[in-house]
Amino acid sequence: MVDSIFSENFKAQPYWWDMTPRPEPVDQVLPHNTDVLIIGSGYAGLNCALETVRGGLETLVIDAQSAGWGCSTRNGGQISGEIKLGYDKLRRKYGADTAFDLIKEARNALDWLRNFIHSEDIDCEFKQCGRFVAAHNTRQFSRLASRVENQPKGLEQTLRLVERKDQASEIDSDYYHGGLVIDSHCSLDPAKYHQGLLAAASAGGCSVVSDCAAIKIERNGDGFRVITSRGSVNAKKVVIATSAYTGSVTPWQRRRIIPIGSYMLATEQLDPSRADKLMPNSRVFSDSRKMVVYFRRSPDGRRILFGGRVSIFETDPLKSAPALRGELLRIFPQLEDVKLSHSWMGYVGFSFDYLPHLGQQDGLFYTMGYCGSGICQASYFGNRLGLQVLGKFEGRTAFDDIKFQARPYYFGKPWFLSAAVQYYRLRDRFI
Repeated sequence: MVDSIFSENFKAQPYWWDMTPRPEPVDQVLPHNTDVLIIGSGYAGLNCALETVRGGLETLVIDAQSAGWGCSTRNGGQISGEIKLGYDKLRRKYGADTAFDLIKEARNALDWLRNFIHSEDIDCEFKQCGRFVAAHNTRQFSRLASRVENQPKGLEQTLRLVERKDQASEIDSDYYHGGLVIDSHCSLDPAKYHQGLLAAASAGGCSVVSDCAAIKIERNGDGFRVITSRGSVNAKKVVIATSAYTGSVTPWQRRRIIPIGSYMLATEQLDPSRADKLMPNSRVFSDSRKMVVYFRRSPDGRRILFGGRVSIFETDPLKSAPALRGELLRIFPQLEDVKLSHSWMGYVGFSFDYLPHLGQQDGLFYTMGYCGSGICQASYFGNRLGLQVLGKFEGRTAFDDIKFQARPYYFGKPWFLSAAVQYYRLRDRFI
């Protein structure tokens, strides 16, 4: 029976919500006017709000759900400071100087995030744990070795190859063919981090209104009139910070963002010695497949948190859990006896060029498209966009002049995903 994989106290919701419960609904009244209205209360929206409210602008954040309900409290808590494309691909497309600047700024964003969490005194289990990138075949291990040996000048990282015969020092699995340790990568509790952001924004004077969906945005003189499910607000400036949850209210942005489901599970508690053997150094993990899986131990070290893209359009975590557990057991067959305590999903916002984007379109500020690296990038680009709203030069980034691409016949529903997933699954078998 499928139900046998679930523990008695199983919850079809994020594991993180156990420590940071969803806020209770509050009957809030919208102001008639505000300087800045931000749609989206995740990492990007709240970091933007912190800058604008501290810069002296009255700031209102609205969300169709409760604050942080989307991927800001549903992700795996892994932080890379990387963008999807490597230097060589970026150089061929944009030139050497731009390629360097894009990668450098993305990595600087990780330093910014570390300093921000420290300066704001946000208690969110932040840790520089390092990442193990596991090679799913010998070809990929060779590519990881080439990455170590051919780092672009000025973009060098502390990298260490681990051969298959030695990988038990990192992971108790025979599934992989060695891997690469990246020392700089980090982890945190995403819901605690979001809660810290929310508290800081509220303490600074920012209004955050939940269960307030934006329905329509109209021009209103030099500003905008935003019609919501709770009434209308006049705003001098409007920020779109919805990424994977971008809807029909902003069709230009929606045509440029691909919402892709990412699925996660948490195991029931393990004996500490057993968990220690599985992942001795408590790093974050991902592998070299295009249909990537990612996993880690929970902050207390007692559970395995495991994620991947095992479905295309499924939204029921009860239905996605068996397939995701199958991926977990492929890597760790010794966990066959371990039940699942949580299963959940969320949407990740991808762009067609695999880069984050921020800027203005038709007077609306926007930031989105973090392609699975949202903790760091959404936070950083939210901050930079807030500075741009304030008109400060410090808000400029290397990403500002990169064209935000759409595709013909794409209007927000990714009809092409099924074929793409089948292609990448086949590709992972041979490349």
